[in-house]
Amino acid sequence: MDVTTARKRLQDMLAELDRSIEVLQGDPVAIREHSAADAGSDLTDADRAQAMITVATAQRRAVTEAMVRLDEGAYGRCVDCEKPVPDGRLEARPEAARCVQCQGRRERRR
Repeated sequence: MDVTTARKRLQDMLAELDRSIEVLQGDPVAIREHSAADAGSDLTDADRAQAMITVATAQRRAVTEAMVRLDEGAYGRCVDCEKPVPDGRLEARPEAARCVQCQGRRERRR
């Protein structure tokens, strides 16, 4: 993937993630105005929203790290083995920091 396309896709992803996080964080005033009867469902909704915020924040961090690699000229190289990350992987996941093999090893260690 060329640098211009990668930068545009990463910037678009970052903007979308920022919008999503903002929506998920919601309006604290409106949350306080719910009745006590809604407390059980609010907790479940709050837990779900927090989990989604956590995932979106992690993805945002991956996107910003990819933009740094782009600026440093390291974009498209695996951060572990330094081999090229296949274009197909970058097309599917522009924020990918690792080749498929290194990503698989990382996930198995978790």
